[in-house]
Amino acid sequence: MAQIKVTGTEIEGLFLIEPTVHGDSRGFFMETYNQREMIEAGLDLHFVQDNLAMSEKGVLRGLHYQIRYPQGKLISVLEGKVFDVAVDIRRDSPTYGKWHGEILSSKNRKMMYIDKGFAHGYLVLSDRALFAYKETDYWHPDDEGGIAWNAPGLKIAWPSVIMNESGTYTLEDGTPLQLSEKDRHWDNFK
Repeated sequence: MAQIKVTGTEIEGLFLIEPTVHGDSRGFFMETYNQREMIEAGLDLHFVQDNLAMSEKGVLRGLHYQIRYPQGKLISVLEGKVFDVAVDIRRDSPTYGKWHGEILSSKNRKMMYIDKGFAHGYLVLSDRALFAYKETDYWHPDDEGGIAWNAPGLKIAWPSVIMNESGTYTLEDGTPLQLSEKDRHWDNFK
């Protein structure tokens, strides 16, 4: 019996992954990665780096990519809830400039695989989120690229985000949107 269900999305190279969760009154168990099942689903991946990030509600990270050393990423949320977004930035792709967003949480236990050639970002919707991702290439700090999270050409429908009369952004409950200095200054999508 397969322990991991892999489903393609409307954008080639972007997959939703749903692990089988075995649970009872003591808790649960699930496989978060099974190489054999991923290969059978058409994803022959080689991961070289695991990352873990914790962020508070209202933190928006992204949209990031690496220029010369693109990375494939297997994303999961261990605690909390995020809206995870991937934007196709492969110029020769029929879905160039299209985005896909997915709610990933410790409750639904969904994961997403984002292939090379995508910009990636996420918004924390819970009080706190613990975010894990495996990568197919190493992080190269001098190779970073980015796109503005609110680039008009993308029209990403970030849930719960509103622009106030002052031009600042918050979540619907008033939580300020928090971006790094770098993420405040990425260019628009061209």
